[in-house]
Amino acid sequence: MGGATNLNLWGVLSESKSIINAHSRHFLALSVIFLLPLSFSIIVSPFLFPLLSPHHSQNIHLQLHSQTLSLTLTPFSLPLLLFLLSLPLFYFCALASITHSVFHGFFGRPVKLPSALLSIPASLPRLIATSFLSHLILFSLSLPLPLLLRRLSLASPLLLTASTILLLALLLSLLYLRVSWSLAPVIVVAESTWGYQPLRRSASLVKGMTPVAASSFLFFASLQALLLWTSFLLGSDGWAWKDWAFVTQIVLTSTLLMILMLYRAAADTVLYMYCKAVHGELAVDIAQEFAWQYVCLPFDDGKVPHVVSVVHV
Repeated sequence: MGGATNLNLWGVLSESKSIINAHSRHFLALSVIFLLPLSFSIIVSPFLFPLLSPHHSQNIHLQLHSQTLSLTLTPFSLPLLLFLLSLPLFYFCALASITHSVFHGFFGRPVKLPSALLSIPASLPRLIATSFLSHLILFSLSLPLPLLLRRLSLASPLLLTASTILLLALLLSLLYLRVSWSLAPVIVVAESTWGYQPLRRSASLVKGMTPVAASSFLFFASLQALLLWTSFLLGSDGWAWKDWAFVTQIVLTSTLLMILMLYRAAADTVLYMYCKAVHGELAVDIAQEFAWQYVCLPFDDGKVPHVVSVVHV
């Protein structure tokens, strides 16, 4: 029996880092295939969306026409718009393949790129359906927000106080639901379910681990928001694509965002395993998986010995 693993944010991040480092080339390949196009598009989207406007297209046409050339951005805008609309597919493909890989890496199974890619077709429809359902529920519950925000501008102290309390309660409720459902994508991939079932299953597993799940969610959400905000501020200083500083900033922020998304997907999968350990489910899985081996679970390269016994502290 190995030593104990602390069930906190640091433990989740450390375990995620160990799994990623043990299969660094594999996760680098998945990140470049799926996450890099997504992160790059997110970073540059504030600078590309103006190209889709008819006003911007007409200005370019007139400028080039005065130089005896005739060119509009209409042929360019449609492929760009289609590409931006396809970005959610990159996200769901990344979720499916990374979750599949981390799940197998956690148990020390072989982690291969073909196996990860082949897991996408089965998980993709379930991920899309479950994500649509969860976002539909959250959107429906957030409909009173504009009304509450309008009431905050009223002069009546009583209405102002009541609206503030209701607004805070609604925001906390939405945050609680979001944290409770944070394991739903992992459950969709690992347990082959979809719809309401992974949402209910996630809420059940997170019970007793809510502080860890909340800290993980807020940690990655804060870092990603800070990165996007910094990138937008730097890009709004009037830089152009011909400026090397601007291009370097785009490359660096896209890479950092890619790494954050990779670690977030890995951390959610590790958190799923820890939650199963707290509820006594992981020991059964380990007993079935490694009944004929020693209790210690080494990874395939022998560099990252895994620990079976998990103590909740």
